[in-house]
Amino acid sequence: MNLSTDRTTNFPGASGATRRVALPEALDAQRARIRVPDFGQLSYYSTGPGQGRPLVLVHSINAAPSAYEMKPLFERYRAERPVLVPDLPGFGFTDRPDIHYTPDVYVKALIEFMRRVAVQPADVVALSLGGEFAARVAVEAPELVNSLTLLSPTGFSTRTIPGGEKGMRTHRVISVPALGQSAYSLLTTKFSIRFFLRRSFFGSVPPAMVDYAYATTHQPGARFAPLYFLAGQLFTEDAVNRIYAKVKQPTLVLYDRDPNINVDLLAPFLPGRANWQVQRISPTLGLPHWEKLPETMAALDQFWAAQA
Repeated sequence: MNLSTDRTTNFPGASGATRRVALPEALDAQRARIRVPDFGQLSYYSTGPGQGRPLVLVHSINAAPSAYEMKPLFERYRAERPVLVPDLPGFGFTDRPDIHYTPDVYVKALIEFMRRVAVQPADVVALSLGGEFAARVAVEAPELVNSLTLLSPTGFSTRTIPGGEKGMRTHRVISVPALGQSAYSLLTTKFSIRFFLRRSFFGSVPPAMVDYAYATTHQPGARFAPLYFLAGQLFTEDAVNRIYAKVKQPTLVLYDRDPNINVDLLAPFLPGRANWQVQRISPTLGLPHWEKLPETMAALDQFWAAQA
């Protein structure tokens, strides 16, 4: 892994010791920044030919996400079309301020990014909770989205995630500076990162993925956004009706088993929605583009060809 970086820092670990951690580039491509009003600097990677419909890849939200999660698709399509991958607010090389993170923060940042960088309507592929944000962009700024693909999306699960005031009470507890940093440090040891990633892979976890997740979680402000995620503050209640039912663009869902969510609400949602398609990529555990890349690519290519 290339460890060249513009972010190297002394960071207190769980033990209170100081580690010096370099943050590598997640992707082998040009990285730039734009300023997002009311937030700060958003970093993104771009590559590919100058012509063609842009492909925007949106990573998930968890304790250690970044643009690295979308690397297999980035590498696969970079020679064919413009490919753009942002680090979402609070992650990667994007600013990580101590603010109240909400779904609106992510949706506004994506709209600003797509309006200024993608320029023309893009094909969007979003992972997990990133799919809720991307779907809201499709609803609130439909001129920016040509098609939408959701990989293992949240929002179709019957499992409830505590949010609202209960979630805010949880956040107030876990965000106490000493407690919050200690808890986050324990979650982001290499052992913990590997443990959680193993739940998303049938096969072995790529060591470079563990290394990058470790590096990106050991940056100033790394805990702020994940603690809102852990408190359930970044999910939209009743996303099926409040978000997905309003999407008018062609939409593809790729899914299989997922240790964190289910898609039990997806089947009853589909009747009467001709713009929605579903395909199971098996066997996978939430990351089909990592473990079943050829099958994922085939599904995407067929979906996009139908739009053309």
